[in-house]
Amino acid sequence: MHSGSVPTTAVSELSDEDFLLDVREDDEWQAGHAEGALHIPMSDFVSRVGELTEAAPQDGKVNVICRSGGRSAQVTMFLVQQGVDAVNVDGGMQAWEAAGRPIVDEKGGAGFVA
Repeated sequence: MHSGSVPTTAVSELSDEDFLLDVREDDEWQAGHAEGALHIPMSDFVSRVGELTEAAPQDGKVNVICRSGGRSAQVTMFLVQQGVDAVNVDGGMQAWEAAGRPIVDEKGGAGFVA
């Protein structure tokens, strides 16, 4: 997928305060995710977008992440079309893990990118 028009950010540009939306599927989320991220699988996204509206900061950016950046790019484009200030996290959770950022599993222990 061509990502020329998708607004993108790097993991290195994210702070702990930035809002993160994880659009991976349940098994990927359970294996490991960024603590504090909101999880709405891409497959459920359109029906659950209201959860994002409730959770997202009113004036902040929504940083969308998946495993490598493909699914999150699609969700980012959808959100941008809805008027949301959304950006795709380049490289996804693989880049997050490679940067040494913390990953937790569903029980709060050390997680990994599935």
